[in-house]
Amino acid sequence: MKKFLITSFISLILASSVNADTDGNISLSKKSAVVKDCFEGLNRTTFAFNEGLDKIIFKPVAKGYRKLPPPVRAGTSNALVNLSSLITIPNNILQGQFKTAGVNTGRFVINTTVGILGLFDVADKMDFPEYEKEDYGQTFGVWGLGAGCYVVLPVLGPSTVRDTFGSFANVLGGDPYYNASTHGNNEYLSESLYMKTKIMSGIDFRAKNLDSIENLKKNSLDFYASVKSLYLQDRQQKIANSNPTIEIMYEGDWEEVESQ
Repeated sequence: MKKFLITSFISLILASSVNADTDGNISLSKKSAVVKDCFEGLNRTTFAFNEGLDKIIFKPVAKGYRKLPPPVRAGTSNALVNLSSLITIPNNILQGQFKTAGVNTGRFVINTTVGILGLFDVADKMDFPEYEKEDYGQTFGVWGLGAGCYVVLPVLGPSTVRDTFGSFANVLGGDPYYNASTHGNNEYLSESLYMKTKIMSGIDFRAKNLDSIENLKKNSLDFYASVKSLYLQDRQQKIANSNPTIEIMYEGDWEEVESQ
């Protein structure tokens, strides 16, 4: 459990920022649910702390990762997305998306076997519907649970009371990804590999977003406010199953922002 939490913290700090399209441009929607920033003073302090860690540790690591050959990075990203299905599928079921759960199960089986542990997205080549990640925070939102106050967690980054509870619901209720790694007697999903994949998820995210994060910083009068606005609008869109602004990975890891 201790290792699980530490690993989650490490991976999530890498996702405490945002990204953009291929041109590095970001546009913020004006439509987002009203979520109070009840702890703004503390949130800004925590945000600055997270930014400091990113600057001295995670950004340099991501730069090194970005120098790897594109096929290596693509394969790593595919494998990580494939593993995230183990979180998406149960949330599909909890939200009543049974057909989607079946599709994602098929996608996971095909990519894990024919796609060599997810290194190749064979299901995409077979014209499977586009994969959309789900998490427990989204499920709680679909069930009608309000977001609560906006919070910035140490290391974990942007969140809300609801999404924070959703993240740790994995631990309290039994994360199927974690259980498969440690209790499934699967040599390919050992506890050590589980922790490595969580860290790699964060590194992969950060490497994809080096330019766009810098772009957002340069073009934001208030970087804290921009990140908060983008995070909240994305969560609202995902819960409504409308076009997302960004892709949120399991436990809050952010992937790529879709700009307009």
